[in-house]
Amino acid sequence: TTTPGKPDLNVGRIILSPTSTALQEVTVTGQAALIENRVDKVVYNAEKDATVTGGNAGDILRKVPMVSVDQDGNVALRGSQNVKVLINGKPSGAMAANVGDAMKMLPADQVKSVEVVTSPSAKYDAEGSAGIINIITKKSNMSGVSGSISGGVGTRQNNGNANLNINHNRLSISGNVGGNYTWPQMSTMFLQSADTENQSSRSQSGSSETERFGGSGSGNVSYDFNASNSISSGIRFNKGGFSTDGSSSNSNTFDGTTRSYIITNDSEMQFGGFDWNADYIHKFKKAGNEISIAGQWSHGKNQTDYTTVYSEFNPNQIAANDGINDEYTVQADYVLPISKSVKLETGAKTILRDITSNSLVQNTNPSGVYEVNDLMSNDYLYNQNVYSGYAVMSFQLPKSYGLQLGGRVENTKIEGEENSDNPAFAPFSNSYTNFIPSFSVSKTIKSNTFRLSYSKRIQRPSLQYLNPFRNTSNAVAHSMGNPNLSPEVSQSVELNFSTFVKSSVINASVYYRHTDDIIESFVKPDLYKTQDENGADVEIPVSLTTFNNIGKNNSFGASFFGQITPVKSLTFRGNLNTFSYKPTASSQFTQASAEIGTQLLYNAFVSGSVTLPRNFVTESFVIINSPRRTFQGRNPAFNMWIISFSKQILDKKGKIGLNIIDPFNERKNFKSEINSGLISQSSNFSMPFRSFGLTFSWQFGKMNFNQQQPRRRRGVNNDDLKQDGGQGTQQGTQGGATQGM
Repeated sequence: TTTPGKPDLNVGRIILSPTSTALQEVTVTGQAALIENRVDKVVYNAEKDATVTGGNAGDILRKVPMVSVDQDGNVALRGSQNVKVLINGKPSGAMAANVGDAMKMLPADQVKSVEVVTSPSAKYDAEGSAGIINIITKKSNMSGVSGSISGGVGTRQNNGNANLNINHNRLSISGNVGGNYTWPQMSTMFLQSADTENQSSRSQSGSSETERFGGSGSGNVSYDFNASNSISSGIRFNKGGFSTDGSSSNSNTFDGTTRSYIITNDSEMQFGGFDWNADYIHKFKKAGNEISIAGQWSHGKNQTDYTTVYSEFNPNQIAANDGINDEYTVQADYVLPISKSVKLETGAKTILRDITSNSLVQNTNPSGVYEVNDLMSNDYLYNQNVYSGYAVMSFQLPKSYGLQLGGRVENTKIEGEENSDNPAFAPFSNSYTNFIPSFSVSKTIKSNTFRLSYSKRIQRPSLQYLNPFRNTSNAVAHSMGNPNLSPEVSQSVELNFSTFVKSSVINASVYYRHTDDIIESFVKPDLYKTQDENGADVEIPVSLTTFNNIGKNNSFGASFFGQITPVKSLTFRGNLNTFSYKPTASSQFTQASAEIGTQLLYNAFVSGSVTLPRNFVTESFVIINSPRRTFQGRNPAFNMWIISFSKQILDKKGKIGLNIIDPFNERKNFKSEINSGLISQSSNFSMPFRSFGLTFSWQFGKMNFNQQQPRRRRGVNNDDLKQDGGQGTQQGTQGGATQGM
């Protein structure tokens, strides 16, 4: 006799003789929907999309309802970049450096699905004012050995990916390795700026060649001791970067004097690290009653090196900025079904972050010898500890009503100081406690679901926003962080409706969001003290970009997603999100605010796919994003047209395809502008865009599915810290270097 607690019993060798009634094979097939509406989230089943082979995770996110990805890979949810991106419910060290570059490193063929949560309950970390995007990677439930190989070769990007899964009884082992390489691309830029305060102007035009690479690997082992106890452990590595070689012509006018000079810049940025996690789950006899304990160690390292050479005026510069981020997380979660209709979820969590950023800057002296510049060099230490606890009650009420009430308390302690004998910045510390309530009520009528929810979220600034290191690699446009930032706090109310009729899906919502202490980039004119080629002290006018809590914003929005299949082989999908933007700047920033009034912003996509005879599939996909507004101006709009063709081969275990991006646009221009009371600035960034690519994928392994119940992997779920919007492409092109973390 076997029991759930003792599932193993060796009865020796048993010989069975077959009879003539034995069947060779029984196959049961089914097709999951590409888009699923669930009570608390929208799920995009990427593995069911026949056109994603050969791309990366950023390409998939462009197809997800309510999500948009711009030309630099920056991810936004309902137009807001204040979103936390997770992989399998866990944070990744690669995301802390640059979300856009991290998405490029994750092959599309590794992604199983994408979950979008716009109104997270109190059981989630409070970070991410717009919500959470959770990327689920593929993991086979088939017994035996299975896997896949895929890749793509194109005019702009090349990539490859391999998966291997081994499942035997209650032991599961999986591994993945993938990488991408982007051919060197020539980009051009132009910037023009003027300010009335210093009666100065500056301009810059140039070109650069950028080369990118990235790679990642992961492994996971899990084992079920019995029906009550299971453990798992996994590790994910990542490595990526880009190098840029360029030159620009520059001009500064100040006090009636114009200085013109040429800059050549060589820069290299690399980032890498690992995420190791382990968790244990114990299930009690009562169904649904369980406790889980999880831990994670994320280690990330960024390294940015650049050399800037001036034809005259400024001393030449060599800089190296190294950053290390260690993050340790421990959490415990408990689920108790009190009755068939009432469930309690509670837990506690601690996140300890230890971050260092070391910048060494050298300038040439009048003799042409490089010497360390103590004023520009920086060794910065930053610690952030977050302690939290939550409780959520869920009720299944009569007449198909559902109710969920929750509360979360988070205490944050931060410290920052410069580690030098003569620090340029005073040490700072801050501590604050936030109470995060959540509420939702839902009603289901046949296939229709209505949901009203309220959530409160915060957005802590990460090191990219706090590090006071001043990046001066661009002669006319400097940047630095602000260690005195406070977190954003937002409150939102959302009414959502979802339904499905056969193969048609509709998801619509209206929402209101109020945000205090908005964190935005802030550009102002500044006089920078430096030395000329003869060693004499001079002042030059520059544009200085930093970050500030500029005020508050009230936003009304609506989103709609629909999918219809008028005939079996034809499917149309469309998504539209529109929202208002009208910031109210604090008194200290009123003069710097542009008179933009109330802006109506939007992002949308529409696609159509056709399944043709002989396993051919073709799709056309169009993305349209409005310019993103700030309280000083606007950032570029982004549009994209994708055409793909694919065919299944090798008994439907393989697939080949052709992807075409913007066939009629060899290059694209991205224009930004600032027009405030302090400064007027415009820029144009041009990059190659048209591309053609061939893709291939092949799956292998027995198609015998494990009859065990899917393992529930709770794991670590850190969804906090405001992430850098990512300026990998533009910053590299302008001759700059990204700050390390």
